[in-house]
Amino acid sequence: MRVSVSDDMAVAQARAVAEALASRFRDDVTVVSGGDELAHANYEGDGGSEGGEPGVGTAEAGGGTDTDAGAASDLGPTEREERLIAEIERIESGGKQKYKQQLPEQGKKFVRDRIDLWFNPEGDPADGDTESESGDGFLFEDGKFAEFDADDVLPADGLITGGAEFEGRNVHFMANDYTVKRGSMAAKGVEKFLRMQQRALKTGQPVLYLMDSSGGRIDQQTGFFANREGIGKYYYNHSMLSGRVPQICVLYGPCIAGAAYTPVFADFTVMVRGMSAMAIASPRMVEMVTGEEISLEDLGGPDVHAKHSGSADLIADDEEHARELVAQLVSYLPDNSDEKPPTSDPIDPAKPPKGIDSIIPQEPNRGYDMTDLIDRIVDADSWFELRPEYGKEILTGFARIDGRPVGIVANQPAHRAGAIFPDAAEKAAGFVWTCDAYNVPLLYLADTPGFMAGSGVEKEGILEQGKKMIYATSAATVPKQCVVVRKAYGAGIYAMSGPAYDPESTIALPSGEIAIMGPEAAINAVYARKLDEIDDEAERKRTEQELREEFREDIDARRMASEVVIDDVVPPSTLREELTNRFSFYEGIEKDRPDKKHGTVL
Repeated sequence: MRVSVSDDMAVAQARAVAEALASRFRDDVTVVSGGDELAHANYEGDGGSEGGEPGVGTAEAGGGTDTDAGAASDLGPTEREERLIAEIERIESGGKQKYKQQLPEQGKKFVRDRIDLWFNPEGDPADGDTESESGDGFLFEDGKFAEFDADDVLPADGLITGGAEFEGRNVHFMANDYTVKRGSMAAKGVEKFLRMQQRALKTGQPVLYLMDSSGGRIDQQTGFFANREGIGKYYYNHSMLSGRVPQICVLYGPCIAGAAYTPVFADFTVMVRGMSAMAIASPRMVEMVTGEEISLEDLGGPDVHAKHSGSADLIADDEEHARELVAQLVSYLPDNSDEKPPTSDPIDPAKPPKGIDSIIPQEPNRGYDMTDLIDRIVDADSWFELRPEYGKEILTGFARIDGRPVGIVANQPAHRAGAIFPDAAEKAAGFVWTCDAYNVPLLYLADTPGFMAGSGVEKEGILEQGKKMIYATSAATVPKQCVVVRKAYGAGIYAMSGPAYDPESTIALPSGEIAIMGPEAAINAVYARKLDEIDDEAERKRTEQELREEFREDIDARRMASEVVIDDVVPPSTLREELTNRFSFYEGIEKDRPDKKHGTVL
């Protein structure tokens, strides 16, 4: 058999193709390029009689003749099928060799090895096998022959789409091939991308976007840019899929311009440190437009989007770590908005609940780490924080309580005293909105002096972002539990799903307080003139302390429970059991919201 390949195929690659075809078709194979032989492989055979031809069996007792066996051996692949398989081999080998050689330098895998990592994690992509079909999780590929007859080398038009099994569930996926014009997008690849999204709408199955794209091919823009079914339709489809099925995006390289919108439209975005970036324009374009000279890392690297923009939910150390993070993430999510999140066997907390009260300071202004409390109420090793470097005064993440997934929104007194700043409010609003879309119950752990005040936060939109957090909490229809851990002052009790925001329960620990403002601020606001009139300093301090204690009695959690403002005050050591019972009891609750097209708060 003679197989022709492209001119840029390396000898080692040609040898691998020859050996694979020889083994598959039981024939000698010669790989040629431009009429010159690149590699040759002989079929050694593993059957037949001694000295006989490979592949031809001998007659066995009671069953057929040599002639029958010979005839059966003739029913193997025809030359037409052999030619097709050779063409598939060429497509799956990817783009030009010079681009493949750049991948190890950048810490990247070849795209089909990456697909093996995702859907055949037990395999070893390092062995050079680029046939994704060898992986048990890889189910099929669509559009493999896109641009098959192009004048340039454009295997699959640089984009692989299909279906696979990931962590026990079916998913749609796309993956850019960096070796084909650096993962850029053009007409055929755009068509494949759109079909994949539209099919996800029909199946109700999650979508994985494995992105490594330099954007659209500018020299071919008339074929895909502004068309009704062009690249702009990506984001229309993203919008239609949003809240219907989980969309998860992992970035493996610089995603610029149009390519950068997919990660920000996705429900969850993972960036890989040292290789990924996203920006509305490249550094070169930024310099042309603004005169600013900046590196891609400083413009749109992982730290920028993890700490400042909030566009990155998670940062992975490498490709393997990215897969691990997504595997954890999907374990908390259903396939679509019609289903409930998957449950698992209950596990005791990593730290004993009996220690909860000891970690909460008596003084309302003293800081502590809220994760110490979380570790004492959730199943061990189930706390999975999202956007940890952004808006750090609020914690958002998934966990399990008695095996049930919950979304946790918790103030973090260890950072900025737990006051709510604009970035934290935006972060919490988005998380609550996502949990509600995918039927994940919500747990609010309140310990906040309220929304931050000042000219700086006003310019940053504290009212606008605070409005979004309150709106998301108000509109959520999943079961909600609010725990007043310590202070819940000002509009903080609103944003944290206090009694007015339709929680299934509002309970408090004995350290809990609910008030318009803290005692110090309240005394200063109400009694400042009265205190100023007291000349004796010792008497003034004594009076101020008495007023503060009286005020604290009025806002104490037990007073709130006495007035039936909240449902209960519980011993801290029983908090996990209390939450387990309440989430279980309200698991199937149904909530109605006004019949309308949609709200106006974004």
